[in-house]
Amino acid sequence: MPANPSTPAPASEAARRRALLRTARDVAEDLAADSPARERAGRPPADETARLRDAGLLAALTPPRPGRGADWRTGCAVIREIAAADSSLGELVARHYVHAWGGRFYSADHRATALEEESAREQWLWTGAVHAPSPDDEAGRPDLTLRPRSPGYVLSGRRPVDTAAAAADQIVVDAVCAVTGDVLVVRIPPGARGMTVEPAPDRLGQRVAGAGTVVLDRVAVAPAQVLGRRPHDEESTAPFTALAEPALRLALCHVALGITEGALTEARDLSRGGRAHRPPGEDPDLFLAYGELATAAQTATAVADRATEVMAQALDAGEQLDAEEPAAVAALVAAAETVTSKAALHITARVLEFADAPGLDRFWRNARVLTAHRPVAHRLRSIGEHYLNGSHRAVAAAFR
Repeated sequence: MPANPSTPAPASEAARRRALLRTARDVAEDLAADSPARERAGRPPADETARLRDAGLLAALTPPRPGRGADWRTGCAVIREIAAADSSLGELVARHYVHAWGGRFYSADHRATALEEESAREQWLWTGAVHAPSPDDEAGRPDLTLRPRSPGYVLSGRRPVDTAAAAADQIVVDAVCAVTGDVLVVRIPPGARGMTVEPAPDRLGQRVAGAGTVVLDRVAVAPAQVLGRRPHDEESTAPFTALAEPALRLALCHVALGITEGALTEARDLSRGGRAHRPPGEDPDLFLAYGELATAAQTATAVADRATEVMAQALDAGEQLDAEEPAAVAALVAAAETVTSKAALHITARVLEFADAPGLDRFWRNARVLTAHRPVAHRLRSIGEHYLNGSHRAVAAAFR
């Protein structure tokens, strides 16, 4: 059964949580100091990844087990803290955390436990791109192909990856077996023989995230690298597996919230420091503008926090999750994504009216790239259909 959110955590777990959040704040402060310069340079996140690893965040941001890992609420708080300082790194951390759950979403529990222990011990950085099941066979068909070869498979094709394409220790992708037609979720290490990465230079935003296209030419995949099978459609998806895509979308909502926090904080500091177009003084119009934006940010945070709590309870339920729950969770996540996307784009555009300072535009560019591929109208129609008809299919469609 889901954990009761009002039940206090054991003292040791609460202390670990506080320590992790303190570490996240320290890392965020360090990242914020040179974020504009690193964003302008747009280099792959090799140094940044080292900072995260040295601070222990990569090992800590794995699914929770007694004495290690981070529960969903804490993980999302860390993501938001990092994203407020550097949204590229916030997205990198978000995708790392969710893909580290891949063993639980697609594998048996004993395999997931061993994989998570190895990930924490080796301080792996995770990334990937797994397609959501689709009622349209062609839309849901992966662009990667597995061909059986004893032992295991060989993997071929191309797949865009939004973070750490060349820096990650594990890349999680789905691929169709050319013989059986099954869609399998596999993990591959960068640098594997037959694999190359085509970087994505000169991105509009999220320039330090390390995006690129992974090109695979008969890359060997051992049986131990197969996490599990991804069903072809949402009707045949196990309840816990159905949380995989909403979990990623919700983690990215916290990146968007971090962007709004970072933009508002920097604009406020510029206004207080006299570098704004209008000095703060007693300007009621400026007060009104900041009041509007602060309210929009708080509203988005409230919606995302509600979805976060419900997702946390669903993840705590594990294999005992009720078959009807994932659709309700996904509907809340789709609503959170809609609200946070609108707030991030609106706030980051408005703060440009307050101050003319180098680097302030990066918040809008980062928000634009983060939200560009998820049209709001598409999600709203899916949410509405679920509200009216209780359609699982409609909610699943919101994440494509």
